[in-house]
Amino acid sequence: MDIKELRNKKTSELHATLAELRNQLREYKFKVHEGQLKTVDKIKKIKKDIARVLTVIKEQSNKVS
Repeated sequence: MDIKELRNKKTSELHATLAELRNQLREYKFKVHEGQLKTVDKIKKIKKDIARVLTVIKEQSNKVS
């Protein structure tokens, strides 16, 4: 996920993206625990994407204030 794409989205879209990413992270964690997912690099990527979304949400809330 590119940061430039995220900055063009509205706050409501960012919150929806954040919920979707957190859901994916939860699913990957369950798969790792069950032994279905061998590589954990997907979890690392999802965590970075979540951090990017949270950063953009914080930036947008600071602009409004």
